[in-house]
Amino acid sequence: MAEFTPFSTTLRERSHGAHSDSEHAGFMADLMRGKGTRDDYIALVAQHWFIYDALEDAASAMANDPVASLFISDKLTRLPALEADLAFLLGDDWRTRISPLPTTERYVARIREVASTWPGGFVAHHYTRYLGDLSGGQFIGKIMARQFGFETNGIGFYIFSEIADPRAFKDVYREQLDTAPWDAAEQERVIDEVLLAYRFNTELFVDLAADKAARAA
Repeated sequence: MAEFTPFSTTLRERSHGAHSDSEHAGFMADLMRGKGTRDDYIALVAQHWFIYDALEDAASAMANDPVASLFISDKLTRLPALEADLAFLLGDDWRTRISPLPTTERYVARIREVASTWPGGFVAHHYTRYLGDLSGGQFIGKIMARQFGFETNGIGFYIFSEIADPRAFKDVYREQLDTAPWDAAEQERVIDEVLLAYRFNTELFVDLAADKAARAA
């Protein structure tokens, strides 16, 4: 008899390559190695705002769904922290100073297309963003604080003050993935959507690098 593999394990294994590609994209790799500027970091924060605005809108729409609602937690909400970061980094007029890059527009459109109506699609995008924020995102926040002299202002996005034990939180999240009432076909759809979300992330870093080059020209 074949050994049973939990869905969360399958999802992690199937998306590992895409996750790695995203993490090591040139723009993000440079930022993590100290080759990026404060303006580069601000550009990243600005794009995050558009993404999380769409994702947290979808969370509101999915609040009563019997499957998707299990993954929604106020402890994960990032939009207020992003807005505080942008106000600190750009000033109170930050809304007039940011705009979505082409990949961000496509990414947001995809979230708005599927995450408010398809529970599996919502969970796919939710998983890709928030579990990443609770994992590698913690390291990114520390690196940005050290590079740019931030304490909490400017990196609030990476600070989950209401989650005392991120590892335990992620374990519960994975258990919820494992018990979601999805058949094999639906699980494949969710995995495909996670892979798409990672592809958007990778392509966004390409856009950010191109935007940086244009700013420097």
